[in-house]
Amino acid sequence: MSNLIKHAKVELKLAGMFDSDSDYDGELGKAVLELVEVFAKQGHSGFSAISVVNLFNQVARYQPLLPFTGKDDEWNQPTEGGTKNIFQNKRCSAVFKDGKDGIPHYLEAIIWQGEETHDSFTGSVEGIQSRQNLKFPFRPKTFHIDVVKKNGDYFVKDKKQLDKVFKHYIKTVY
Repeated sequence: MSNLIKHAKVELKLAGMFDSDSDYDGELGKAVLELVEVFAKQGHSGFSAISVVNLFNQVARYQPLLPFTGKDDEWNQPTEGGTKNIFQNKRCSAVFKDGKDGIPHYLEAIIWQGEETHDSFTGSVEGIQSRQNLKFPFRPKTFHIDVVKKNGDYFVKDKKQLDKVFKHYIKTVY
């Protein structure tokens, strides 16, 4: 048994990931261990191990390896019953455009982060939408912007945080 497999078993067991009361009734620990066993069998050295882990991480999270081009073959129309004039990007389900020639937008460009850990959301704050217009070539990028809640409404804590958003996305007037 490789040192990596031994290490993974110890860490997963200490974290309680094999316990019946853990996430997915202990199946999460088993699933991760199975991936570690396959990875260990491949016999990677330091550099190739990092490369494989990083590449796997991207594709397993449905992240693109190359920027989107916006060409017609990257779009489809969502399932029946939806609006026929909406197109969804095949490589990223959070990228849409209105009409064949519409301006595309990324739904998860901004995640608003309140003062509590659990208080994160998408939507509109001070007229600024989480969804932002994009230009091609495009790589999805999500920005976490701090907000504060006053009298039931949210406000951007530091508007300078938005500068990085508008360097990546098309700044629109609100």
